[in-house]
Amino acid sequence: MPDKLYPTNTAALARRRKDLTPDATQAFAAFSQAVFADGALDAKTKQLIAVAVAHVTQCPYCIKGHTKAALNHEASEAEIMEAIWVAAEMRAGGAFAHSVLALDEMESASDKD
Repeated sequence: MPDKLYPTNTAALARRRKDLTPDATQAFAAFSQAVFADGALDAKTKQLIAVAVAHVTQCPYCIKGHTKAALNHEASEAEIMEAIWVAAEMRAGGAFAHSVLALDEMESASDKD
């Protein structure tokens, strides 16, 4: 049984991915660079958003990488944790909001009785 659920993203694995799909890898890197560049939102804010989204998508590599990037852009630990709480609320809020689908279906089923 492996020691870890996810392998460490090593330089060798990154090189293998690039060797297998060089054009896509290059395009993704350029896209990522453009997305995280300062624009209407500064890079720190974009990294805080990325930390939150990474928690919703549950990508451990993204969580670690964007948390490190947020810290490198001078985000505080409190800002990072607040971003994570926003993600948690949004994830829970989605389930809460979609409960109307179940309520509507239950109402439809009881109308047929």
